Amino acid sequence: MNIDLFDFYLPEELIAQTPLKQRDEAKLMVVNREAKTIEHKKFFDILDYLRPGDVLVRNNTKVIPARLIGSKVETGGKVEVLLLHEVKEEGEDVWECLVGNAKSVKEGSHCTFGDGRLTCECIKVLPEGIRHMRFHYKGIFLEVLDSLGLMPLPPYIKKQCEDKSDYQTVYAKVPGSAAAPTAGFHFTPELFEKILAMGCEVVDITLDIGLGTFRPVKVNDTKDHVMHSETFHMDQKAADALNKAKAEGRRIIAIGTTSVRTLESVYGKYGSFVPCEEATSIFISPGYAFQAVDALITNFHLPKSTLVMLVSAFMGREWTLHCYEEAVKNEYRFFSFGDAMFIYGDYQYGE
Repeated sequence: MNIDLFDFYLPEELIAQTPLKQRDEAKLMVVNREAKTIEHKKFFDILDYLRPGDVLVRNNTKVIPARLIGSKVETGGKVEVLLLHEVKEEGEDVWECLVGNAKSVKEGSHCTFGDGRLTCECIKVLPEGIRHMRFHYKGIFLEVLDSLGLMPLPPYIKKQCEDKSDYQTVYAKVPGSAAAPTAGFHFTPELFEKILAMGCEVVDITLDIGLGTFRPVKVNDTKDHVMHSETFHMDQKAADALNKAKAEGRRIIAIGTTSVRTLESVYGKYGSFVPCEEATSIFISPGYAFQAVDALITNFHLPKSTLVMLVSAFMGREWTLHCYEEAVKNEYRFFSFGDAMFIYGDYQYGE
């Protein structure tokens, strides 16, 4: 499909620049994809649409302050490095990085950050500004990174967070992501307590969010787009809970597109949920037949992005664009710090 089919008008002022002080007071668009209905609520109203036995699946990845600004040792020129994920097969402390002005960072180049508290050497040059960098430091890497690094906010957010926790879910646990699973931003500990109290389950999986989040679709036809690979982990406890829910016909509700991609990757490969740690490059677009996910909680995404395509696969492209038009009319806030959708209801997958 031509990517222009996933374009829509978005006024710049609707791009949220800061999070709400009270996370669960964000707007919530409740969409029945079968009945084609839209309701305008607050996020805490999601309790009215959950039922006992529902299983909410959340991505417990934790964003690391992965954006480093320093200088090149050889020239003194400024360099910006974004850590994407660790490359364990190349030894300890080797990370795949997206490098600004990458042409000047060749194999053997050295960079320094924080007056030499953290240095790195380029050991491999890859296309599209990607480099494998080996880091050197004293102490514990994540502690050094926490003291020197900035949160890797998307380019449409113009100002760094005053508090790094603003760009984390309240359930972030496993460090390793270069971006947050932002649909989870709307949840509070108190809201999860109410969800559990009404008889729902909450299941944690992990997908480390990397380059795919920063990579625009550069082809004209969706069939030519290649997703960047990301690593996920599902443990035995999660697999057992999800298989039990499937067997009993209970709804599996994905919190965010990264949870969708993990669930569909596992179920599509094995025909059930199994404990595994693998990589996925699954690209979900219209025509995809969902096997694992029954309902979706998600934010409002960029025009012509793979995330809009995933939502379009879940409830139809034309209806998705209609919902987005309604969001613009009602001044919903878009993207990472923006408002949310809850999509449910049966649907025959297709256009």
